[in-house]
Amino acid sequence: MTNYRRDNVGFVFQFYNLVPSLTARENVALVTEIAKNPMPPEEALERVGLVPRMNHFPSQLSGGEQQRVAIARAIAKKPNVLLCDEPTGALDSKTGIGVLEALVDINSELNTTTLIITHNAEIQRIAHRVLFMADGKIVDEKINKKPVKPSEVSW
Repeated sequence: MTNYRRDNVGFVFQFYNLVPSLTARENVALVTEIAKNPMPPEEALERVGLVPRMNHFPSQLSGGEQQRVAIARAIAKKPNVLLCDEPTGALDSKTGIGVLEALVDINSELNTTTLIITHNAEIQRIAHRVLFMADGKIVDEKINKKPVKPSEVSW
């Protein structure tokens, strides 16, 4: 199971989980050192618009920038599945939309199955498929024939 997770699953946590003593590039490189066929850390940071900030430490980055570093770290190993736990939970709406745009782009460009777990009901509008859960069980499902762009979501 560990090997499967290491090679196929990327995680984006609500509270970033960045190593404070490492730069953004070094935080992303942690994953690339153990992955089978990773993209360079610089490429992952480029995909989330953070190349100019790659040598900054987490304390020097905004919350949205820290979350984008966490996304870059998760996608650097080119996962088949990307699990995102409340990726916009601690962000203002403008920053949250930027994070959602990065996730949508990665989903499209890398063909990564992306699951976003959230309490923000508006975010469901960007998804192709929405699952509603209660007590650990799927209780409903919705298919969006025309998902909207993250910029069209408000909360």
